[in-house]
Amino acid sequence: MSELKNPSEIAREALKRLAARQLAPTPANYQACYNEIANLPNVAPFPEPSLRQLAAALVARNEAQEKALAVLDAEIGRRSWHGVQEALIAFTNAAGGPGKEAGTIFVPNPLPALALPKDFTAKLARLVEGVLPALGDDNPRIPEMASDFLAALRQPELDLPCVQDKLASFSHQISFAAEEQVEIRDALLNLLHLIIENIGELVLDDSWLKGQVDGLLAAVAPPLTLRHLDDMGRRLRDVMAKQSEAKNRTVVAQEELRQMLAAFIERLSTMSESSGTFQGRLEESAERIGKVTRIEELAPLLREVIAATRNMAEDTAQARDQLKGLQDKVLATEAELVQLHLELDSASAMARHDPLTDALNRKGLDEALEREIASVRRKETPLAVCLLDIDNFKRLNDSLGHAVGDQALIYLADLARKCMRSTDTLARYGGEEFVILMPDTPLELGIETMVRLQRELTRNLFMSGKEKLLITFSAGVAQLATGETGKEAIRRADQAMYLAKRSGKNRVLGG
Repeated sequence: MSELKNPSEIAREALKRLAARQLAPTPANYQACYNEIANLPNVAPFPEPSLRQLAAALVARNEAQEKALAVLDAEIGRRSWHGVQEALIAFTNAAGGPGKEAGTIFVPNPLPALALPKDFTAKLARLVEGVLPALGDDNPRIPEMASDFLAALRQPELDLPCVQDKLASFSHQISFAAEEQVEIRDALLNLLHLIIENIGELVLDDSWLKGQVDGLLAAVAPPLTLRHLDDMGRRLRDVMAKQSEAKNRTVVAQEELRQMLAAFIERLSTMSESSGTFQGRLEESAERIGKVTRIEELAPLLREVIAATRNMAEDTAQARDQLKGLQDKVLATEAELVQLHLELDSASAMARHDPLTDALNRKGLDEALEREIASVRRKETPLAVCLLDIDNFKRLNDSLGHAVGDQALIYLADLARKCMRSTDTLARYGGEEFVILMPDTPLELGIETMVRLQRELTRNLFMSGKEKLLITFSAGVAQLATGETGKEAIRRADQAMYLAKRSGKNRVLGG
């Protein structure tokens, strides 16, 4: 085959064979394919790592051996078998020393057993198993290589060079897969942004979808979290239901308007016809009056004109009343459509969020609790549930007004969000009460987190006009127990919060 192809053709054929066999594009695999196509012997690759381990295990006993080890290191770097052999011979021949004859062959200490800590190999195996789902299933070679690597890693006698080779091949393969997944995600996000922005552009009444479009754009902005996407999905389902209701009512209203317009046109036609008849009768009466020769003949004609005029007046009044009724129905339908639009505008924000603080409301909290508890049961991880209550909030409302109280609630919610992780959940539980869900957080860490939030409130005073106000809160923290419901955990946190209030306020206690 080498006579039929030049080196560049053999190289291209080797790359095709790598792809056809779904082999990792490592130098060793490429060399094997190249040698196979070129009918060349497939010599094993130079084992530089193993030779360096051997050189590291050799102990120099004199100056000559030190020089031999330096030569050995250089020859390994040049990947020269002959040089390695000469250096090893020189090292053994230089083993003569005190009490030993020159030329005596020195047998070095045996290579130390190569082993990794069991917990390290177990963690490495879990890392590989955790990475696999994120790489997708487009390339069947990846799970196959992962299986080979895990099998080598779990052998009773660990073959470290073999594990290193398999890890290198696997990591090289997943680097391509990871890059592809990132590109796919970025492309999908860009496409989603375009779709959302085009929806906003195509809607004639921007107020209809402004809240939904803004929310979607915020949800798909990096960093992405499943929590934000799930929440946005639920909000959109509510909005879609409201839109469906509005659409059905709009169709009915349009049909009513169409019928009213048809009746209006028909009534105009009738009025026009009546006017034409009345005009004709007036002209006929005028012509007959012109032919009257006696006064007795004039009275019947006048009675006919008066009767026709009366009928025309009655028809006109009736038409006016009917048109007024149609106008009233049109105005009522328009008002109903405006109200539907207003309800739709606020549907997304009001579905699961508190309109004042933009934290979750009670309905949103119930769904978040259900989701977090399911995650706790599945992953067996802790969940800290915190309930905080602003101290002396009634006094703040009474002294400065409810508007200042509302601003204080907004201020606390905004500061809490800045101190929270992206995985935490903030919900308004009552008037001045908030609940914070902290997944993967034990009780002690949950208490520390709330104490840090108290310190942030102390450092960042609330501004009411030009007046600086110190806002504090008392909080209780409970860790979800086995078999416990979310409401029961909140109740324990509420009891701890009550004790914190009784203990002097501005405290955090565990429940």
